Parts: sequence; structure tokens; C-alpha cells
Amino acid sequence: MRLSVSLHRLAITDWPGVIKWAQEADRLGVHSMWTAEAWAHDAYTPIAYLMAKTENLKFGTGITQVGTRTPALVAMSSQSLWEMSGGRFILGLGSSGPQVIEGWHGIPFAKPLARTKELVEICRKIFNGEVLEYEGEFHHLPLTPEYGGSGEGKALKPGAPPTPDLPIYIASLGPKNLQLTGAIADGWLGGSFIPEHAATFIDNIKAGAAKVGRDISHFDYAVGGSIHVTDDPERVAESFKPALAFSLGAMGSKAHNFYNDAYSRQGFADEAKEIQRLWLSGQRDAARAAVPTELVLATHLIGDRQQVVERLKVYQDAGVTTFRAGVPGESFGEKADHLAEIVDLMNEVNA
Repeated sequence: MRLSVSLHRLAITDWPGVIKWAQEADRLGVHSMWTAEAWAHDAYTPIAYLMAKTENLKFGTGITQVGTRTPALVAMSSQSLWEMSGGRFILGLGSSGPQVIEGWHGIPFAKPLARTKELVEICRKIFNGEVLEYEGEFHHLPLTPEYGGSGEGKALKPGAPPTPDLPIYIASLGPKNLQLTGAIADGWLGGSFIPEHAATFIDNIKAGAAKVGRDISHFDYAVGGSIHVTDDPERVAESFKPALAFSLGAMGSKAHNFYNDAYSRQGFADEAKEIQRLWLSGQRDAARAAVPTELVLATHLIGDRQQVVERLKVYQDAGVTTFRAGVPGESFGEKADHLAEIVDLMNEVNA
């Protein structure tokens, strides 16, 4: 099981700390680092910056928001990073949600699965060096007068060298999106994951692959949680409740909260809906207090060293191939100081 880490902060100001974080991950042999894209920094620019500061560490967009760029621009940016780094880039895609897509970008959150499928298909054509012709529900290449074009567009062959090995991962939670992931992606960026309920996710991915006759024996199941070695797990668990309440209550609307739905499918339906109800009614403190300690401990790895090692083995046995670890620390510099311990834990599991 490989180890990856994230660059997940809305407003990053300590870039020297970020460099230390990436270079320490590189030195310790961490597989990859993933950059978030919400409503602050974009996912691509930090990767380009950090690639120049590292040698072996892979970088992935976790995630590029579907629909916010043309497919060709997604492919162009991805190929640039792949080529300049010697193949250290992974394209991670996700549909985000209506609050961000409509509230921040001002574009409709409509048919995200169909948009994701079209985006991946167009990127694959460009990565393979094929002449770009595509007729879909949302994308018409070249754009003809029927869809608002001038009639002067022409099918172009990519100018950059082909990059057929450039991997595409999809962040998905719902059954249909998971099946799409299995059908068209090289890896899965999972979240809201409880390893005892891994089949809730992985069975759908495998079903999607089987439906199109696809071999996914080398598919990467990339999920994880925060790792905290402590003698007081319940105290540490309390510190995670505000973030979990935010995910269950605020990450989306009452109609569309993919995190809430995912936990509901894993045995916490009553708790998830109650936390959402409290949050949306303005009772934020009550929502945080309603998060069960059991849910935190099921989602994250909190305990003494042996407990964490045993918990990592549960993830490994569940089929996880890349563990995306949250590392303790208030700053990226502090996280870098704790990373060696996490790497040591993973080495023990793999041994």
C-alpha cells in the first residue's frame, strides 16, 4: 500500500512551509501529493511550482473541477505538467457540487456524470494524439453553426507530443459515479470512507468496469484518513467533529450533499441526517456535538502506534492501494516534522 499526502487548505500563505512539506515527502519516498481546488487557489499552479522543487514525488489535482475549463484546456495543462516533470503528474477530476459550481463559477450544475464522461473521453483523444473530433451532449468539436459556431472551426491534431500513459483519476461517491469511475478511469479518489464498508464503493467500481469489459487489475483505489498516534483517542476525536459536521451539514445543499449520502450508505443514516438538519437550521454547535465519536474513529486512524498499524492493515485488506494520509500539524512545516512517523507506520504495515 502506497502513501500519499495532500495540500488541502483554502487559503495558503506559508509557501516556504509548503516547499518544506513537499520536499520532505519527496525525501521520504511518499508516492504522491494532491492539490485541492475549492474557491481559493487553483489546483495546477501550486503543482508546477512544487514540481520544480522536488525530484521524484508525483503530483495530482485533487480535484480539477469538471465544467470549469474546456476539456482541451484541461488536457493542455495536464500535458504541460506531465512533460515538464518527466511523467510525475496525475489528472484528478471531480464534479464538485452546485454551491461551488453555480455559486463560484456561475455555470449550471447539470448532469455531472455525463460531463465527466465527455471530459475524460476528449482528454484521452488528446493524450493519444488523435485528431480532435467529438460529438457529445455538451461538447461539439469542431463547433458547427448548429451549436453557435461560425463554421470556420476545423478538427485539429494535438500539437504536443502524445502522452497516452497520463493517468486519470475520478473523485466519486455515489453508485452511478463510482460505476463510471470503474468504466473510464485509472484510479479512484475516495472520501467519506469506512473500510468495513469498502464494498459499498469498490463493488460499484468493479461493476462499472465489468459492464464495459474492462480489466482493472492495476486500478488504484486511493482513499484514507487522518493519522494521529495518541494515548487519548477520544480527546483527539473531539477535534475532528467540527470538520465532519461541516461536511455532513454544509458541503452541499439539503438536496445534494454527497458526503452525507456516503455516510448514510455506511450505517450512519440517522446521525448524518440529524447533523445536516441541525446545521441547516443554524444550530451549528449542536450539529458539531451530534457527531458520534464512533464515526470519527471509523473514518480516521486515531490511537496508539499498534492500533494505527492494525487499522492501516484493515484498509489494506479492504483493497486500498494508496492510502491518502492526513498528517497532524497546524502548519505545513509542522506536518513535515510529523511525516517521518507516518512513513514508518506504513513501512511496518507493508513489511
